[in-house]
Formats: sequence, C-alpha cells, structure tokens
Amino acid sequence: MDIKFLTDIGFLIGSVGFVWGLKLLSSPDSARRGNTIASIGMGAAIISIIFAPLNQGDNNYPWVIAGLAIGAIIGYLMAMRVKMTAMPQMVSIFNGLGGACAVLIGMVELRHFYTGASAMSGGQIAISLSALFIGGIAFTGSILAWFKLEDWLRDNALILPKHSIFNMALLVVILAMGIYIYVQNIDAGIGLAAIFMVLALVYGVSFVVPIGGADMPVVISLLNSFSGLSAASAGLIYGNNFMLVGGILVGASGTILTVLMCNAMNRSLLNVLIGGFGGGAAGASKGAVGGQVAKEVTLNDAAIQLYYSGSVMIVPGYGLAVAQAQKVCKEIDDLLESNGVDVKYAIHPVAGRMPGHMNVLLAEADVPYPKLLDLEDANAALKNTDMVVIVGANDVVNPAALDDPGSPIYGMPVLQVWDAKNVIVLKRSMNPGYAGIQNPLFFHEKTRMLFGDAKDTLSKLVTEIKNL
Repeated sequence: MDIKFLTDIGFLIGSVGFVWGLKLLSSPDSARRGNTIASIGMGAAIISIIFAPLNQGDNNYPWVIAGLAIGAIIGYLMAMRVKMTAMPQMVSIFNGLGGACAVLIGMVELRHFYTGASAMSGGQIAISLSALFIGGIAFTGSILAWFKLEDWLRDNALILPKHSIFNMALLVVILAMGIYIYVQNIDAGIGLAAIFMVLALVYGVSFVVPIGGADMPVVISLLNSFSGLSAASAGLIYGNNFMLVGGILVGASGTILTVLMCNAMNRSLLNVLIGGFGGGAAGASKGAVGGQVAKEVTLNDAAIQLYYSGSVMIVPGYGLAVAQAQKVCKEIDDLLESNGVDVKYAIHPVAGRMPGHMNVLLAEADVPYPKLLDLEDANAALKNTDMVVIVGANDVVNPAALDDPGSPIYGMPVLQVWDAKNVIVLKRSMNPGYAGIQNPLFFHEKTRMLFGDAKDTLSKLVTEIKNL
C-alpha cells in the first residue's frame, strides 16, 4: 500500500483526535478523556510522519528516535513533578518551545534556500519569515513570562522610557526588513535573514516586558495563540496538513480565549499590550490602611456562622493554589453540606495565573462541576447568599472596579461579594493582590478578616466545625 496514503490516514486520525479532544476539553467532566484522545491523535501523527520519508529514501531515524526519547523523558518528569501553582509556568515553557521549533524550521529552510540546497517560491519565503517572526515572539515572550511568573524578574525591571513607542518602532523595522527580504528573494542572503530572526527574538522580550503581572493570564493565552500560528506556518512550509490543522486549532482557541479574558477585564487587548496595571505597589501593614481598620473574626465565630448558614459561596484565588488548600476546602464543603448548607463556588475568568486555573484546581479536589458558577451566575446568586468565604482572591472581588474611576481596574467586571449578608476573607496579611492595588472590601462593614496560611486556617476551621 502506498506510504503517502498511510501517512495521510495517520494525519487524518491525528486531526480528528485534536478536534474531538478539544471539544471534550470544554467540560471538566470530559477533559481527561479529551486529553487522552488528543494525545492518541498526536501519537498517530508522529508515527505517520516518521514513516513518511521511506518513499524518499532520506531519513535520520537515530536522530528522530533520540529526540523523541529525550523529549518524552523530560516531558514525563516535568508533568509528574510540576505543582499546581507552577502550571502557568509550565504552559509558558510549552508555548515557548513550540515557538522555538518554528524559528528553527524557518531558519533551516531559508538557509537551504540561500545556500542553493533547495528552491523556494515567494510564498514559501513569506511563510518562512512568518515562522521566524511569530515563533520568535512566542519563544522569547514565553520565556520572559515564565521568569515573571516565577518572580525571577520584576515587572518594571526592563521597561524603557516610552516603551510602547520603542515597540512600535521595532515592529515597523522588522516588518520593513521582512518585506525587503521577500522582494530581494535570493539576493537578500542568509545574513539578513539571521538579523531578521534576532530582531524577532528581541521583539518577543520587548513585547512582554511592559505587561503587568495581573495581566499574565491574558499574556499566556495570547502567546499560546502565537505558538499555534507558528506551528501552522511550519505546516505550510512542509505541506504537513496535521501541523496546519493543529496550529490553526491552537491559534484560534488561544485568540478566542484572549478576547474573552479581555472582555472579562473590560479592557482592550491593546490596553493590555501597551502595559496596564501589574503590581508594584507596596504592601500595607496588617490591620490598618489610610486610617481604616479591618475587623477580624475568630475561628470559632467563623465556624458557627458557616455551619448555621443557609447558603455559602466560596471564592477561590491564587492564594488557595499556593497553599494547596483545595482538598481542605472541599472537606469544609462536605461538612457544611451534611448540615444542609448549600455550598457553591464563584469562579472569575481571570482568577489565578492562567485561564481555567481555579477550575482545574477544584477538579483535583473532586468538587462537582455544577457547584462552580461563572461570573454572571455567581453575581446573581450572591444577593441571596448568607456567607461568602474568599480564599486567596483579591483583585477579582475589589469594589473599586465599580465605584472608583481612578482605579486601574475601574470597569473590570468583578464578583460582587459585598451583596451577600456576610463576608469572610482568608489572607496572610493586608498586602495588595497581584495587581498591586489595595482592596476596600477588606474594610467593608460586612467583611471580617481571617489571617493566616489558607491551608492551615481551613484545617483549623474544619476542626472547629466538627466540634459544633
């Protein structure tokens, strides 16, 4: 049977696996199965492309097998060891490596062209340059995002004066150079292509530098779409339909998610990219800010209020992930439910450090998906909620987004927890959240603060509830 026919069948299986898997990923109940199906599709495509060169008499199986083995070992070890709090960093690395692959592919093909080893049409040159440009942004931009998420680099450490103007100027230079290389064709030379690649890599860093920490979920999603587009470019270079389909799926889904997250923050993508808010405000001392004093609640009082409430809404944030307190939170949920308390969870679209972070976190603790309410449903339910427990969230429950035109987050849709009858906030201290903005909710008349590590505090709360 013709090898090309078998290869095409493998690519078809891979494409169907990707589409089917992506569809199943839309629900936590089927996400694990979707991930498995997409992985099987990827495996089928990899096997197909390995055997594709047989009819050409040109292959490097030792290199291919060695690369697969090394990549599989590294990927397995990373997946097994990564903590839930470090998942955004891992996603950033994946995005970056995808972009790096596109850069290498584009550069190798241009080198073959300029050294006379192969011929390229004008369209192929344009596609290779696109792979260099988009892949370069995805690579270095994702690595910088990784550094920021790990707190290895301050948000404002590399910002230049008039940084947005510098970015625009650099972008114009890169696009002009790309057009020049395309027009010059073979006369441009590999040296100019190499300079184009370096400028694209520099732009990736400069692109992410001004973006504040609070906008990292949007950045990760956007860079994910870039890595998908770079993969699609590589697919066009090699005429690989599977890479093209996979890249388009990743690019499209990343773009859609980016737009949805910007809408959830009531900000345009341009506003995010030119450098919005993102945290450098100094933290305030525990208990008082600007003459206002936060009221505290004891563990016993908090336990009594929760146990005898009719309804409780839990608002998870990054602090819950850092403390790895999701399972203890679920234990409190079970105790309250056993006493007839209706427990729900309010999930803000940009809670955590990446899209869907809180959903994944709570799924790990076996919280039933119907208990998770999105922003609109949660706000509607909060008006009839007796108690709200905020665990490690800050910016997504900040009333300044609605009533303070001078606030950097003004206009951002937030969870209106103050509509509930009572609010308890679990925090380590009165320090501002990731956006570096103080939260007036902490001083609201309905709010009581419960200070301490989330996991330790919730564990003590479990003990208090059991003693009632």
